[in-house]
Amino acid sequence: MRLNKFISETGICSRREADKWIEAGRITCNGAPAVLGTRVGDGDEVCVDGKPLGRKKKPIYIALNKPAGITCTSEPHVKDNIVDLVGHTERIFPVGRLDKDSEGLILLTNDGDIVNEILRSENNHEKEYLVTVDRPITDLSLDMMARGVRIMGEMTKPCRVARIGPQSFRIILTQGLNRQIRRMCSALGYQCRRLQRVRIMNIHLGQMKSGKWRKLTESELAGLLRRPAGG
Repeated sequence: MRLNKFISETGICSRREADKWIEAGRITCNGAPAVLGTRVGDGDEVCVDGKPLGRKKKPIYIALNKPAGITCTSEPHVKDNIVDLVGHTERIFPVGRLDKDSEGLILLTNDGDIVNEILRSENNHEKEYLVTVDRPITDLSLDMMARGVRIMGEMTKPCRVARIGPQSFRIILTQGLNRQIRRMCSALGYQCRRLQRVRIMNIHLGQMKSGKWRKLTESELAGLLRRPAGG
Protein backbone atom coordinates (compact mmCIF):
# COMPACT_ATOMS: atom_id res chain seq x y z
CA MET A 1 0.00 0.00 0.00
CA ARG A 2 1.26 3.48 -0.82
CA LEU A 3 2.32 5.46 2.22
CA ASN A 4 -0.05 8.38 1.59
CA LYS A 5 -3.03 5.98 1.45
CA PHE A 6 -1.85 4.21 4.60
CA ILE A 7 -1.68 7.54 6.44
CA SER A 8 -5.07 8.77 5.18
CA GLU A 9 -6.78 5.54 6.24
CA THR A 10 -5.89 6.23 9.87
CA GLY A 11 -8.13 9.29 9.59
CA ILE A 12 -5.40 11.75 10.52
CA CYS A 13 -5.43 13.57 7.18
CA SER A 14 -6.22 13.28 3.47
CA ARG A 15 -3.83 11.75 0.91
CA ARG A 16 -2.94 15.21 -0.38
CA GLU A 17 -2.07 16.40 3.12
CA ALA A 18 -0.07 13.20 3.69
CA ASP A 19 2.04 13.95 0.62
CA LYS A 20 2.76 17.42 2.00
CA TRP A 21 3.80 15.93 5.33
CA ILE A 22 6.09 13.45 3.56
CA GLU A 23 7.70 16.23 1.53
CA ALA A 24 8.17 18.28 4.70
CA GLY A 25 10.09 15.43 6.33
CA ARG A 26 7.49 14.84 9.05
CA ILE A 27 6.99 11.15 8.21
CA THR A 28 9.32 8.25 8.93
CA CYS A 29 8.94 4.59 7.99
CA ASN A 30 10.78 2.10 10.20
CA GLY A 31 12.87 4.96 11.52
CA ALA A 32 14.01 6.27 8.13
CA PRO A 33 12.70 9.47 6.48
CA ALA A 34 9.92 8.60 4.05
CA VAL A 35 9.71 9.75 0.45
CA LEU A 36 6.80 10.13 -1.95
CA GLY A 37 5.79 6.76 -3.36
CA THR A 38 7.07 4.75 -0.39
CA ARG A 39 5.13 1.52 0.03
CA VAL A 40 4.32 0.03 3.42
CA GLY A 41 2.99 -3.29 4.61
CA ASP A 42 1.96 -5.08 7.77
CA GLY A 43 4.60 -4.70 10.44
CA ASP A 44 6.04 -1.44 9.11
CA GLU A 45 6.11 1.37 11.66
CA VAL A 46 5.02 4.75 10.34
CA CYS A 47 5.48 7.82 12.52
CA VAL A 48 4.37 11.45 12.22
CA ASP A 49 6.66 13.89 14.00
CA GLY A 50 8.17 10.91 15.80
CA LYS A 51 4.82 9.56 17.07
CA PRO A 52 3.51 6.19 15.77
CA LEU A 53 0.30 6.30 13.80
CA GLY A 54 -2.75 4.64 15.29
CA ARG A 55 -4.85 1.94 13.71
CA LYS A 56 -7.00 2.42 10.66
CA LYS A 57 -10.18 4.29 11.58
CA LYS A 58 -13.65 2.95 10.89
CA PRO A 59 -14.93 4.68 7.73
CA ILE A 60 -17.32 7.59 8.32
CA TYR A 61 -19.69 8.90 5.65
CA ILE A 62 -22.09 11.73 6.43
CA ALA A 63 -24.30 14.13 4.50
CA LEU A 64 -24.62 17.76 5.59
CA ASN A 65 -26.99 20.52 4.54
CA LYS A 66 -24.41 23.30 4.46
CA PRO A 67 -25.75 26.78 5.21
CA ALA A 68 -24.55 29.80 3.26
CA GLY A 69 -21.63 31.48 5.03
CA ILE A 70 -19.82 28.25 5.96
CA THR A 71 -16.41 27.62 4.36
CA CYS A 72 -15.64 24.13 3.05
CA THR A 73 -12.27 23.58 4.69
CA SER A 74 -10.87 21.43 7.46
CA GLU A 75 -8.36 24.14 8.39
CA PRO A 76 -9.14 24.96 12.05
CA HIS A 77 -7.93 28.57 11.84
CA VAL A 78 -10.58 29.46 9.23
CA LYS A 79 -13.62 31.06 10.85
CA ASP A 80 -16.96 29.29 10.30
CA ASN A 81 -15.32 26.21 8.78
CA ILE A 82 -17.39 23.17 7.89
CA VAL A 83 -15.65 20.76 10.28
CA ASP A 84 -16.40 22.93 13.31
CA LEU A 85 -20.04 23.17 12.17
CA VAL A 86 -20.41 19.38 12.11
CA GLY A 87 -18.50 18.90 15.37
CA HIS A 88 -17.77 15.20 14.76
CA THR A 89 -15.65 13.34 17.31
CA GLU A 90 -13.45 11.86 14.55
CA ARG A 91 -11.32 13.75 12.04
CA ILE A 92 -13.30 14.16 8.82
CA PHE A 93 -12.99 16.35 5.75
CA PRO A 94 -15.37 17.54 3.02
CA VAL A 95 -15.64 15.75 -0.32
CA GLY A 96 -15.10 18.59 -2.78
CA ARG A 97 -16.59 21.92 -1.89
CA LEU A 98 -19.49 24.31 -2.07
CA ASP A 99 -18.74 28.02 -2.34
CA LYS A 100 -19.12 29.94 0.91
CA ASP A 101 -22.21 31.70 -0.49
CA SER A 102 -23.75 28.44 -1.72
CA GLU A 103 -25.76 25.97 0.33
CA GLY A 104 -27.06 22.44 0.30
CA LEU A 105 -25.76 18.90 0.17
CA ILE A 106 -22.12 18.12 0.80
CA LEU A 107 -20.51 14.88 1.96
CA LEU A 108 -17.85 14.53 4.64
CA THR A 109 -15.74 11.47 5.35
CA ASN A 110 -12.43 10.13 6.63
CA ASP A 111 -12.11 7.88 3.55
CA GLY A 112 -9.57 9.37 1.14
CA ASP A 113 -10.36 6.77 -1.52
CA ILE A 114 -13.97 7.88 -1.93
CA VAL A 115 -12.87 11.51 -2.14
CA ASN A 116 -10.69 10.72 -5.14
CA GLU A 117 -13.42 8.59 -6.71
CA ILE A 118 -16.15 11.24 -6.52
CA LEU A 119 -13.94 14.13 -7.60
CA ARG A 120 -12.43 12.34 -10.61
CA SER A 121 -14.09 14.19 -13.49
CA GLU A 122 -13.92 11.33 -15.98
CA ASN A 123 -16.34 9.31 -13.84
CA ASN A 124 -19.11 11.78 -14.76
CA HIS A 125 -20.85 11.68 -11.41
CA GLU A 126 -24.01 13.78 -11.40
CA LYS A 127 -24.55 16.72 -9.07
CA GLU A 128 -27.91 18.53 -9.09
CA TYR A 129 -28.56 22.16 -8.13
CA LEU A 130 -31.45 24.59 -7.78
CA VAL A 131 -30.53 28.07 -8.94
CA THR A 132 -32.26 31.45 -8.56
CA VAL A 133 -30.98 34.42 -10.56
CA ASP A 134 -31.50 38.18 -10.33
CA ARG A 135 -34.00 38.59 -13.20
CA PRO A 136 -36.22 36.48 -15.46
CA ILE A 137 -34.15 34.01 -17.42
CA THR A 138 -34.94 33.29 -21.06
CA ASP A 139 -35.45 29.89 -22.66
CA LEU A 140 -32.54 30.72 -24.95
CA SER A 141 -30.22 31.24 -21.99
CA LEU A 142 -31.28 27.93 -20.46
CA ASP A 143 -30.67 26.19 -23.77
CA MET A 144 -27.23 27.78 -24.05
CA MET A 145 -26.36 26.52 -20.55
CA ALA A 146 -27.45 23.03 -21.51
CA ARG A 147 -25.28 23.04 -24.64
CA GLY A 148 -22.24 24.59 -22.93
CA VAL A 149 -20.98 28.06 -22.00
CA ARG A 150 -17.45 29.41 -22.36
CA ILE A 151 -15.97 30.25 -18.98
CA MET A 152 -12.32 30.61 -17.97
CA GLY A 153 -11.27 29.95 -21.56
CA GLU A 154 -13.08 26.63 -22.01
CA MET A 155 -16.53 25.33 -22.87
CA THR A 156 -18.48 23.65 -20.12
CA LYS A 157 -19.70 20.12 -20.77
CA PRO A 158 -23.29 19.69 -21.99
CA CYS A 159 -25.66 19.36 -19.04
CA ARG A 160 -29.35 19.02 -18.21
CA VAL A 161 -31.29 22.18 -17.44
CA ALA A 162 -35.00 22.61 -16.62
CA ARG A 163 -36.98 25.72 -15.72
CA ILE A 164 -38.61 25.86 -12.28
CA GLY A 165 -39.95 29.43 -12.36
CA PRO A 166 -39.40 32.80 -14.07
CA GLN A 167 -36.06 33.33 -12.31
CA SER A 168 -35.15 29.81 -11.22
CA PHE A 169 -34.02 26.56 -12.78
CA ARG A 170 -32.65 23.10 -12.05
CA ILE A 171 -29.25 22.10 -13.45
CA ILE A 172 -27.46 18.73 -13.39
CA LEU A 173 -23.68 18.82 -13.94
CA THR A 174 -21.12 16.08 -14.43
CA GLN A 175 -18.14 18.36 -13.91
CA GLY A 176 -17.09 20.73 -11.17
CA LEU A 177 -15.15 23.71 -12.42
CA ASN A 178 -14.43 26.45 -9.91
CA ARG A 179 -17.65 28.41 -9.25
CA GLN A 180 -18.98 26.86 -12.45
CA ILE A 181 -22.70 27.67 -12.18
CA ARG A 182 -22.08 31.22 -11.02
CA ARG A 183 -19.66 31.77 -13.90
CA MET A 184 -22.09 30.23 -16.41
CA CYS A 185 -24.83 32.58 -15.23
CA SER A 186 -22.49 35.56 -15.33
CA ALA A 187 -21.39 34.72 -18.88
CA LEU A 188 -25.04 35.02 -19.94
CA GLY A 189 -25.66 38.26 -18.04
CA TYR A 190 -27.23 36.93 -14.83
CA GLN A 191 -26.21 36.90 -11.17
CA CYS A 192 -26.94 33.99 -8.84
CA ARG A 193 -29.14 35.02 -5.94
CA ARG A 194 -29.37 31.51 -4.47
CA LEU A 195 -27.49 28.33 -5.31
CA GLN A 196 -28.44 25.09 -3.56
CA ARG A 197 -27.10 21.60 -4.24
CA VAL A 198 -29.83 19.00 -3.74
CA ARG A 199 -28.21 15.79 -4.99
CA ILE A 200 -24.82 14.10 -5.35
CA MET A 201 -25.06 10.90 -7.38
CA ASN A 202 -27.66 8.74 -5.57
CA ILE A 203 -27.72 10.87 -2.41
CA HIS A 204 -30.50 13.44 -2.03
CA LEU A 205 -30.74 16.41 0.32
CA GLY A 206 -34.39 15.68 1.01
CA GLN A 207 -35.99 17.49 3.93
CA MET A 208 -32.85 17.79 6.06
CA LYS A 209 -32.74 21.20 7.73
CA SER A 210 -29.97 23.71 7.12
CA GLY A 211 -26.96 23.07 9.34
CA LYS A 212 -28.00 19.49 10.14
CA TRP A 213 -26.21 16.28 9.14
CA ARG A 214 -26.86 12.56 9.07
CA LYS A 215 -25.05 9.31 8.38
CA LEU A 216 -25.48 7.85 4.91
CA THR A 217 -27.87 4.91 4.65
CA GLU A 218 -26.68 1.48 3.55
CA SER A 219 -28.27 1.89 0.12
CA GLU A 220 -26.73 5.37 -0.32
CA LEU A 221 -23.35 4.02 0.70
CA ALA A 222 -23.65 1.07 -1.69
CA GLY A 223 -24.28 3.43 -4.60
CA LEU A 224 -21.51 5.77 -3.51
CA LEU A 225 -18.90 3.03 -3.21
CA ARG A 226 -19.84 1.32 -6.47
CA ARG A 227 -16.88 1.61 -8.82
CA PRO A 228 -17.43 2.14 -12.55
CA ALA A 229 -16.84 -0.81 -14.86
CA GLY A 230 -13.13 -1.30 -15.36
CA GLY A 231 -12.37 1.17 -12.55
